[in-house]
Amino acid sequence: MAIVLVGTLDTKGEEFAFARDVIEAQGVDVHVIDVGVLDDAEFEPDTTATEVAEAAGTTLDVLREESDRGEAMTAMGEGAAAVVTDLFESGELAGVLGLGGSGNTSIATRAMRALPVGVPKLMVSTMASGDTEPYVGSTDIAMMYSVADIEGLNQLSRQVISNAALAMVGMGTTESDVTVEDRPTVGITMFGVTTPCVQAAREHLEEWGYETIVFHATGTGGQAMERLIREGIIDGVLDITTTEWADELVGGVLNAGPERLDAATQTGVPQVVSTGALDMVNFGPRDSVPDEFEGRQFHVHNPQVTLMRTTPEECAELGEILATKLNAATGPAAVALPLGGVSVLDVEGEDFYDPEADTALFDAIHKHIDPAVELFEMEAPINDEAFARALAEKLDEYMRAAGVGP
Repeated sequence: MAIVLVGTLDTKGEEFAFARDVIEAQGVDVHVIDVGVLDDAEFEPDTTATEVAEAAGTTLDVLREESDRGEAMTAMGEGAAAVVTDLFESGELAGVLGLGGSGNTSIATRAMRALPVGVPKLMVSTMASGDTEPYVGSTDIAMMYSVADIEGLNQLSRQVISNAALAMVGMGTTESDVTVEDRPTVGITMFGVTTPCVQAAREHLEEWGYETIVFHATGTGGQAMERLIREGIIDGVLDITTTEWADELVGGVLNAGPERLDAATQTGVPQVVSTGALDMVNFGPRDSVPDEFEGRQFHVHNPQVTLMRTTPEECAELGEILATKLNAATGPAAVALPLGGVSVLDVEGEDFYDPEADTALFDAIHKHIDPAVELFEMEAPINDEAFARALAEKLDEYMRAAGVGP
């Protein structure tokens, strides 16, 4: 197996040769993939830029002739993803290391995101001290800030690149002593305002023999769970906190995209879905909230997070969306309604207590849900221990019936 380097060898050949040499000095094999388009590689790679372009369904000549930087980066990212996937599936890849500015960061992390969670991935980048979400997405890419631009070797770049190369050697060649128990795995979604429910449900499930993975419903959290469902890592879903759909509908900052709730539905994984935190839309600091929302009900969660109460009209739309998603389920599915409130803020005396909005949400689900989807409700808030246990019991019932229980 080899550490795979993904880089533009026409402009960063010296730096990648240095990283290669550091790794090989540790007795570890290296496979270099050239994704440079502008000129020839400064040294001979293991996979050429020509081969990467062909893996993307184009040619290097075409990319050079068209001289469209954005199109070239997209193509080389797709090609690199195909190449590293082939290397991984053939057992030749121990980890992936990238070095570069925005261009190679885009290409190399596109390749990294094609690999399963758990495969070592490290990107040394000038972009690592800013918003890394476009590069990391919902996978486990480690970002290391290069401090200075990766342009030539000097006392600073040698140290940073050497540290990254040695980190990859450690990650790619050291056997983990982590014990992996063979237990069915449940994915659970959580927000701070649904934490008591999640904690109680998780404790029940673990007591009954399940392993649980809790995802923070911050957009990328929901995306990560959807990804792991499709990868077969998650056997059942307790989707307590579907708040990301409120941000998707209204325009908040923590949306997970229109595919949220699709993975379990399409793969047939048993799921129990609730309405956690659908009373709120998320924004950054209070002064970052768009002017169009002035006059709405807000709750300042902390200096960096401002919450906005969803209206009855928005809640009705959210209820229809949840029902429509679940109606397409190919496996056992239930929706659970906490009639006493969908978050710690949605109870009497708290900022987001709004029975009219909650009624609109619940009525829409009743109206649009297919009879094939089980619906149960309790006169309790979502964080009531009895409601949490009911959620866990229903999912346990589904998973055992499907043959994926403990």
